[in-house]
Amino acid sequence: MKKILSLIIFIFFYFNNCLAINLPNDVSSGNNYFKSMDEFGQFKDYGVEIVSKSDGYPVRSGQKSLRFEIRGGDCQKNSKGWNDCELKRERHELHGKKLFRKGEWWYAWSIFFPRDFKEVAPVRVYMGQFHSKDKEYGDERNPPWMFFNTSRENLGGYWINNMVRVPAGYSTQLLTREEAYGKWNDILINVKWTDKEEGFMKIWVNEKIKLDYTGPTKRKGAVYFKFGIYRVRIFDKSTPTQIVFFDEIRTGKKREDVIKNLK
Repeated sequence: MKKILSLIIFIFFYFNNCLAINLPNDVSSGNNYFKSMDEFGQFKDYGVEIVSKSDGYPVRSGQKSLRFEIRGGDCQKNSKGWNDCELKRERHELHGKKLFRKGEWWYAWSIFFPRDFKEVAPVRVYMGQFHSKDKEYGDERNPPWMFFNTSRENLGGYWINNMVRVPAGYSTQLLTREEAYGKWNDILINVKWTDKEEGFMKIWVNEKIKLDYTGPTKRKGAVYFKFGIYRVRIFDKSTPTQIVFFDEIRTGKKREDVIKNLK
């Protein structure tokens, strides 16, 4: 019994301290994050960094932002048997601790693609997920919502894919290539989490409505937010390095909670 209790305490400490990343309020609020898939210390130091405006890095508001970088071969595995390397995937993502089961929420973030950002289609590049804890539909490999840059069709820019009902999903363009690269873009989301028809998701980009969806927004289980760079269908380690910046990553029950720094 003592051994089991000690193991539970160790696991709790590990996931709440060793994997946690403390984001300053300058950058994030409303949720806490840890490094996804970092049980064995494979998350590279350059994978995510808190950077400063004073050092010449792009910042949307305040003095700091988050810089993500992915290089060929940045694959990881966990104790549950998931192995990015075997599944031809690479990632550096932050995983939100908060679970969303029901009700209305607001989310916001600002994203910056460097002007020389390299697209890598047919590699699929995801840069945010509302993932699901529910295994009844598909399983955890099929998130209800995913934000992406490229797919097999080499779409470029910034898109969202709705996979709540259909595994293949329905894609909506949020930013074209010309709009996305070399500048900050502000994403604002209002969603009612439910598996019923009265759900909705609205997305504004730079204050312009880009998605106005009604219907179920999740399946039976809770959802959680992940963001960073996640590449799928990697066939060798020569895929070019990619860098993206995030700032003003906010979660709240009211619109004012997530946009007040951008006024």
